Amino acid sequence: MLDLQDLKLNTIESKVFKYFQNICNIPHGSGNRVPIADFCETFAKKRGLKYIRDNENNVIIFKNGQNGGENTKPIILQGHLDMVCQASDNKQIDFLTQPITIMRDEDFIKADDTTLGADNGIAVAYIMAILDSTDICHPPIEAIFTADEEIGLLGANALDTSVLKSKIMINLDSETEDVLTVSCAGGQDVILKSEYTTTTCKGTKITLKISGLLGGHSGVEIDKGRTNANVLMGKILNSFNNKFEYELISINGGKKPNAIPDSCVAEICTSDKNDVFQSLTDDEQLYFIDIQKSEPDFKIEVYPSEQAECTCFDTSTKENILGLLQNVPDGVIKMSEEIDGLVETSLNLGILSTEQGVVKFHYALRSNKETKLKDLAKQVLNIGDKYNTHGDVSGFYPPWEFKADSPLRELYKECYKEYFGKEIMVEAIHAGLECAVFSSTIKDLDCISVGPNMYDVHTPSEKLSISSAVSTFNLLLNVLKKYCEI
Repeated sequence: MLDLQDLKLNTIESKVFKYFQNICNIPHGSGNRVPIADFCETFAKKRGLKYIRDNENNVIIFKNGQNGGENTKPIILQGHLDMVCQASDNKQIDFLTQPITIMRDEDFIKADDTTLGADNGIAVAYIMAILDSTDICHPPIEAIFTADEEIGLLGANALDTSVLKSKIMINLDSETEDVLTVSCAGGQDVILKSEYTTTTCKGTKITLKISGLLGGHSGVEIDKGRTNANVLMGKILNSFNNKFEYELISINGGKKPNAIPDSCVAEICTSDKNDVFQSLTDDEQLYFIDIQKSEPDFKIEVYPSEQAECTCFDTSTKENILGLLQNVPDGVIKMSEEIDGLVETSLNLGILSTEQGVVKFHYALRSNKETKLKDLAKQVLNIGDKYNTHGDVSGFYPPWEFKADSPLRELYKECYKEYFGKEIMVEAIHAGLECAVFSSTIKDLDCISVGPNMYDVHTPSEKLSISSAVSTFNLLLNVLKKYCEI
């Protein structure tokens, strides 16, 4: 168990971390919906709370107001049940069956070489602690726990919001305590599929491995200039193509469309392995050194084998793959003209995989403007057509646009200033939040997104600040109390 005894937490604060530990003990990666939904359902049943569990394993739990909040209008508290599952290269774990092992490092909770899942487990823990309380003031609660947020807001998109009465919602899926989020990007996925046939070639089989890149969230960290391992491998292979003859056997990189890939592996066959080493030496002078300045753990490893017959892509497939990697844009496409420092539109090649008969390119697109999002999807599909790929578009969710008149925003700003003694920053983000879906399905919804300080989310270095988690939770309790007094 996580040892926090020296922090002298009160009862309800302790419940937050108890529930967070419970959540970490339940495998709940995206797509693995049932175990964590079972946990929520059991939680509601044991406390005699009304609940709804739908076919998508979304769970809504209802609780009456208490201690002065009984006659207040209801409020929605919302978080998602799934987490991004990533492990370091030296970590062996089955995310479908094994729990997340968590530990304390001074003010931080982190995992053992895996993602922590504080995104969004801490939100679920917050809400459960409130639902389990008897001695705090809060309005009627409509607690929404959604499935599969991380792979396209699937649960939120499927949820029947007609069962809800509230027009006020606090989403708890943000990652910085001193930022109040009031708008977010929409998004969708584009998958290009390049069908291939194979041929036999003779030469030295060489495995190229890119590793040690920082990776990160493809929305929040897309503006930090982090190198996409799949795109970098494309640059290397295209550089080879301009210098010597080789055949391509396979290429695989990235695990999640919404995570900037930190590694990629390609296999090639060539008659002279020295050409590979010479080309990489030339490329080091061009851009590898610059990458290492910002990503010090970045490395490229080369593993040659003995001369042999290899099964390779046919020449046209190889050229199509290299053409896509070279010509589809990457990273920040456009900055916002209305909001300083906000990425308006971006693109991330999150997964590149060689499968039976097809090479797949899985892109995550984001934009705070719906027209720009659709234009970018068309651009990717058009480029794909030039290189004989089949394209599919899926997982669309709309942007969450700024609401000029928001009493909830003003209430949170007031409570934040009272609690911390300073003004909170009000921002839009270039990432998808379920606020966008709920704002599109609940008319006149007044919505904000908040959360405690987390770092390196969606990577094995993810960590949660304990002090920030406590402060943000207590601020949330103050907001609920003051909401009852309005």
